[in-house]
Amino acid sequence: MKLPTLKIEKDSNGFIDPTKASEALDKTESLVMEMKKDSKHSASIVTGDVTGVIQRQAENTDTEDFCCSSEQDVMNILDCQSALDTDSPWSVMIPSEAFDKAHLESNKSAFVVILQFKNMRNTNETNIYTVLNNETYGITMGTKISNLTDNIEMSIKQKNMVGKASCVSWDGIGEVNWTTSGCETEIDSNNTIKCSCSHLTFFAVLMSPPDVNSTVPDLETLTFITSIGCGISMFFLAVALFMHFLLRKAKSNQATKILMNMFVALSLLNVSFLSNESVANTGDNAACVFIALLLHYSMLASFTWFFIQALHMYLWLIRQNVSITNYMRKITVLGWAFPAPIVIAIVSVGGYKAVILNTTSGKITRMCWTTNVYIHYIVNIGYYALVFIFTTGILITILTRIVQARKIKAVNCKRKTFRKQLMMVLSLFLLFGLTWSVAFFSYGPMRIPSYYIFTVLNSLQGFFLFLYYYHIHNDAAGSFSDDPRSSGSTTTMVQPNINGLGNVYK
Repeated sequence: MKLPTLKIEKDSNGFIDPTKASEALDKTESLVMEMKKDSKHSASIVTGDVTGVIQRQAENTDTEDFCCSSEQDVMNILDCQSALDTDSPWSVMIPSEAFDKAHLESNKSAFVVILQFKNMRNTNETNIYTVLNNETYGITMGTKISNLTDNIEMSIKQKNMVGKASCVSWDGIGEVNWTTSGCETEIDSNNTIKCSCSHLTFFAVLMSPPDVNSTVPDLETLTFITSIGCGISMFFLAVALFMHFLLRKAKSNQATKILMNMFVALSLLNVSFLSNESVANTGDNAACVFIALLLHYSMLASFTWFFIQALHMYLWLIRQNVSITNYMRKITVLGWAFPAPIVIAIVSVGGYKAVILNTTSGKITRMCWTTNVYIHYIVNIGYYALVFIFTTGILITILTRIVQARKIKAVNCKRKTFRKQLMMVLSLFLLFGLTWSVAFFSYGPMRIPSYYIFTVLNSLQGFFLFLYYYHIHNDAAGSFSDDPRSSGSTTTMVQPNINGLGNVYK
């Protein structure tokens, strides 16, 4: 059944007046009444820049999901079982829950009206954005429908998408004021924009140009440097682990065991990072969630082992006569178990998704990560900030003790002593993960330089730590070793000669 033409006024520039569009959507209820008189359950609307469809649920029947698509200026009703397979540029699914709510609110047979408006005028010109394809969709069921648990799902297929897409809505009252409230946006690897909204009203997809503050400058160059650095680190971390487990495990002390755990955490971090983009491009949501979880877990585990490394230094160098039962077992459980509840909680609330990173050149890169800003600031930055404060405090304490010790001991070669001290400080920076603190300076004029410094130092961190591991085991094995009495189930930390920290850099 085809209904009479809807008369919608346009302005002098040929745009549809938003107020008139809202009024036209409200008046469609009278068309539903005409359909009821003729015992019709569906009808199409085609008129100039407006196309649409009306679906009336049959009385005394169970409600079902309703799906339709728009193609070549015509809306077609679809079987929801096969709606996902359609090649239509736009499709929508109205859940049965919405029909149930409409029936309860109006005490009449439920219906839905969907209208597509082309070239609807934007009366709010203060925002810089464009409406995707100049298409706005109005959906009504004759009553207010909100707070749906089974959301309305819309899918828009778009080729050569430039800019950031956001699913938005407008309540149809007054001037057009788009809001993202109640709508979630997801973009898959095929540039299909998926909008999930919990209410009925006017909908559109806004395309905004890449925001300079939300893009990553020099992303392509930084990604290339990171990939090369992580690849090098992965190779040397594997060599170090091979050397340890097959050649030197029996001779390892507690400091070396802690270092090996750190190597394993960094290896997981490098592997998950290098494979992240490839997994994200597959469009497999389950795989994306898994690799994001692994990346996040390995990063938090690395932070935890930085903390444990500093704690071990503190117990070994600063405290005296501290006895700890099952010392290695306890810190191993701490290092690997502490991050687990955090990532489990995040994955349980759906915190891991595919993230789109825009570049200043317009290229889009996908990554599996968390999209929640609170998780980023509280869990990632907040957790590392606590580790940074602790490790920095231990570093300052160690350096203070060393300076005090060297004032007592005469130094014959100042240049050689300076080199030892410099190498010691750099080694402690690596062991404590203080190179990650460069991210705190990614603001203002230091933003771009800090990105490069952060990328180089942390992507090559595994390589630098391998050099440290190789050096201490070949030139001065034992300078960082624990007291022999610490090899049993009960560890006793004794005060060593703190001046000996520099002896490994002869």
